[in-house]
Amino acid sequence: MTELSPTAGKNSQDIQGDEKVSPRKAPSICSTRYGIAFMVHLCNFIIMAQNIIMNITMVAMVNSTNHQPSFNDSTEGLPVDSFGDPNNSPKSLPAGAPVYDWNPQIQGIIFSAINYGMILTLAPSGYLAGRVGTKRVVGAALLGSSLLVLFTPLAAEFGLVFLIATRILQGMSLGLVYGGQFAIWERWSPPHERSRLCGVAISGGFGCVCFPLWCVLVYDDPVAHPWINITEKEYIISSLAQQVSSTKQPLPIKAMVRSVPLWSMCVCCFSHQWLMNVITIYTPTYISSVFNIDIRNSGFLSALPFIIAWVVCFLGSYLADFLLTKNFRLVTVRKIATVLGNLPSSTFLLVLPFVASNYIIAVSLLTLSCGLGLLCQPGVYVNALDIAPRHSSFLMGMSRAFAQLSAVLAPTVSGFLLSQDPEFGWRNVFSLSFVINTLGLIFYLIYGKADVQDWAKERKLTHL
Repeated sequence: MTELSPTAGKNSQDIQGDEKVSPRKAPSICSTRYGIAFMVHLCNFIIMAQNIIMNITMVAMVNSTNHQPSFNDSTEGLPVDSFGDPNNSPKSLPAGAPVYDWNPQIQGIIFSAINYGMILTLAPSGYLAGRVGTKRVVGAALLGSSLLVLFTPLAAEFGLVFLIATRILQGMSLGLVYGGQFAIWERWSPPHERSRLCGVAISGGFGCVCFPLWCVLVYDDPVAHPWINITEKEYIISSLAQQVSSTKQPLPIKAMVRSVPLWSMCVCCFSHQWLMNVITIYTPTYISSVFNIDIRNSGFLSALPFIIAWVVCFLGSYLADFLLTKNFRLVTVRKIATVLGNLPSSTFLLVLPFVASNYIIAVSLLTLSCGLGLLCQPGVYVNALDIAPRHSSFLMGMSRAFAQLSAVLAPTVSGFLLSQDPEFGWRNVFSLSFVINTLGLIFYLIYGKADVQDWAKERKLTHL
């Protein structure tokens, strides 16, 4: 990341000595920092689409007639296949569209492959972005992921190994985008605007079109930005004067490993991501198999929960910052947001198999489960900015990498459960998600903190 210049440091001290610049005096929605948040949002919208496109297209890609027992539900018999009639499946697809003989376990491996790559790059991406700049790391990774998406259909025709390898490489690119973007908020987000700025950015996954916009419009910090308003620049610098380190310090790895608040954040992120991955990956398959909906309607219904989630993330982020202005403790706000994003979502998913006979109720529960899950974004997911602002880019990447383990395990375990227990498969998948999510939430509620930890404060010594 670009260092603050000596002049900038001097200005920061001068401003710090006077009264703090009021947020009301600084530009808001039309400001440069919100423009940066919107660009990150566009980037996230693109990579999210690139990440989940296989989850939707899988319904049409597989020869479901060979594996119909795998998706039986405990409450009622299921249709013979995803399209209602075993003779209609090939006819419902365009002529020449390839259909693959992938059972649920193989599908789980394909779903997981992208996450193997993400685990490799999430943690180092935050550290790398903090060193060389978010603009370079995220921009290059965005272009790479977009090109790999274009190659995916060809890779599937070459064979399963080529497809899995392509998705692993794409996952590495996505990991650089996911983890690398958080370094930018060390320099751009005033403390009382972090929830909403991160919410604007995260609520969205063009890649090749967005790449040049990213290169032209995004800069690593306010000092490097050529068009930022002077008042806004001074406001951001002064609000971060006590948090942005003036020198590069080594990471206190040993202290991080011993930090219970950090572990509580990582465990909660893991458990919540398990829940969200089950919803994200299996919503299209569940709707298609249980309710006998064809791929066109299934695509729309599968997208509906994420449209609601997009709106909820915006509202939740603004609510979190609003509560802070009303003198709520920061740790209270983070935990309230985390509870609202965890408990209702997992509970609705737990109830889902018992109301599968009612189409409207089931789709409503899926929609609410996914939508409310995004309330966690202004909660546990931005907690690293609170407990260790100087190392937040690395910690947010690391916590996402730890959470991404669930993206590997969830589809693999879920695919196994669906294959081994045709009668109670969905109920087992959703019950396991509820248990894991609840345990992670309890751990965070007990041990989660929002004050800067001792190991994260600036020290005169350059080593542990």
